[in-house]
Amino acid sequence: MFCGPLLIVDDEPANLAVLRGILKDDYSLMLARSGLEALVLADKHRPSLILLDIQMPGMDGYTVCRALKANPATEAIPVIFVTTLSELGNEEAGFDAGCVDYLIKPVYAGIVRARVRTHLSLVKSTLVEKTCSAALDMLGKAGHYNDSDTGAHIWRMAAYARQLAEAVGWSKARCDLLEQAAPMHDTGKIGIPDAVLRKPGKLDAGEWAIMRTHSRIGYEILTSSDAPVFQLAAEIALRHHEQWDGSGYPDGLSGTAIPESARIVAVADVFDALTMKRPYKDAWPVEQALEALREGAGRHFDPPLVGAFEACLPRILEIKAGWDRREAEEGQ
Repeated sequence: MFCGPLLIVDDEPANLAVLRGILKDDYSLMLARSGLEALVLADKHRPSLILLDIQMPGMDGYTVCRALKANPATEAIPVIFVTTLSELGNEEAGFDAGCVDYLIKPVYAGIVRARVRTHLSLVKSTLVEKTCSAALDMLGKAGHYNDSDTGAHIWRMAAYARQLAEAVGWSKARCDLLEQAAPMHDTGKIGIPDAVLRKPGKLDAGEWAIMRTHSRIGYEILTSSDAPVFQLAAEIALRHHEQWDGSGYPDGLSGTAIPESARIVAVADVFDALTMKRPYKDAWPVEQALEALREGAGRHFDPPLVGAFEACLPRILEIKAGWDRREAEEGQ
């Protein structure tokens, strides 16, 4: 359930012995008898959780906790104060210093175990969330690693897609999921040979046939997970090249048979592709890109979605301006 040992800090050996007796059968433990020793051990071993006394000579628990939170290496470690100080003001001071919980001495074994389990579960959830976020980022980048797109494209396009989804009534939770999933729409390009993916000229019929396989490759990769974000990403990867009139690929779906997620990403993706500079073209003016969307409505794109995109254009342009500034600053 946890990544490292627990650190118990108390200047009284008897108090250390009590907590050690409660926790030793379930966890690996480290013991410290001073605030300074606690800081050294925390920095070196990165415990999963710290049980910290407040009233200690030299450096008290409040000072230790503030020092832990000021150190980037230890700031995320949850701290539970274990103390005889039970006044409301003392608890407020503890939370102000950065603790996540407060246990009053004398401690009771069942309560100590329950509080420790709870906070270690939160640590685990945070680690899983960070790992998932990193995986999403890596898969998004992988799809464009050998492509000519700039790195910002997938994140900017995802922000456009989210805005469009909001405009057509998606819930906040569903919009959050779409923004996470959309950058993985071209994950399957990692399976396309460089000779095709990076060809400077137009692709011939055989090369186009190879290029079109990226939608199924991405789908096969992403459906290996049951997580909702990967299931949505797989749907988008498979269907974002389908077209409203049925002329797209891989299956020639048309109209509302194409999942709305893929129809949204198709609009956002093309708008961003047109308005960004690439090695082989200059960025199109916004109005020219909008005209291309209008011309494609009913053929390539879902007509109501094109209308909704135009309706939320002010917000789209704010997003674009923000990314333009960011790219300019990073290019300096």
